[in-house]
Amino acid sequence: MGKKWKPAQIARELKISTSALRHYESWGIVPPPERAANGYRLYTDEHYAYFACIRAMFPGFGMDTVRKVLLLIQQKRLDDAMWLINEQQSGLYQDKRLAERTIELLEADALEEVDRKARRAGLTIREISELTGVPSSAIRHWEKEGLLELPRNSDNGYRYMSSAHVRQISIIRTLRSANHPLDVIRQVMRELDHHHVENARRIARDAVDYLNHRIRHQIRGAHYFYKLCLATGLMQEP
Repeated sequence: MGKKWKPAQIARELKISTSALRHYESWGIVPPPERAANGYRLYTDEHYAYFACIRAMFPGFGMDTVRKVLLLIQQKRLDDAMWLINEQQSGLYQDKRLAERTIELLEADALEEVDRKARRAGLTIREISELTGVPSSAIRHWEKEGLLELPRNSDNGYRYMSSAHVRQISIIRTLRSANHPLDVIRQVMRELDHHHVENARRIARDAVDYLNHRIRHQIRGAHYFYKLCLATGLMQEP
């Protein structure tokens, strides 16, 4: 028979409050515990593994993913939970590739090539999308949100863009991948112009650092997910 844990004991071990434990329980991402004769909760080693997994996964995956994963575990849908984790890790890898692509686009040689193309006839949304790896739908959404000002041809109404827009779109995508709120991005875009390319490079490099930090959190979270799978009997030690 495993150990019985009082809420205060788990809270002390994981350095969180007992109210946080109750919140997780109320969200349904931890199985309901037994109750002692006096009505106090009695958690098991399995409950401890759930709480430890939540705390470890949250920094790298976010609470929305954690909630989905742990609900799947309670439903004994291990494969679905693992694929969801894999999807999040794949998304982070794509964010890193886009951030590195942004840095490449902001290098002098790449900018000169974009400038040449833009001077010839302007760039369409499709061309900008191909250059930056950002979907056209996202570019239109950012325009609607006021992050971009895209001029239109007075004759046909089509948007036409320059190399400056390539920089702006690349930076917006990089900042979004680093979880910066829209207000912060708007402020950065106001400061960013043709004379602040080095500042743009610094922002992109900072975003890569953030993503590197986040992958470390994801690896730690995946480790605690594995420990939870062992505690619940969904996986066995090899």
